[in-house]
Amino acid sequence: MAIRMNLDVVMAKRKIGLTELSREVDITMANLSILKNNKAKAVRFTTLEALCKALHCQPGDLMEYVEEEESNEG
Repeated sequence: MAIRMNLDVVMAKRKIGLTELSREVDITMANLSILKNNKAKAVRFTTLEALCKALHCQPGDLMEYVEEEESNEG
């Protein structure tokens, strides 16, 4: 995936766990875990806004673009 979530890094810097962030952002722990583990295919702006507010960060702190290597097999 070209967009990588750095939620785990930001959470560690802020010393906040899944349970506390889940309560603060009002998102299930399962969905938060999907975001944290880079399994999400999309994220709503309202969720991103809530995460930024709770973690006192910018969207760019939570996400980054990583160029994927092309496969030369074939």
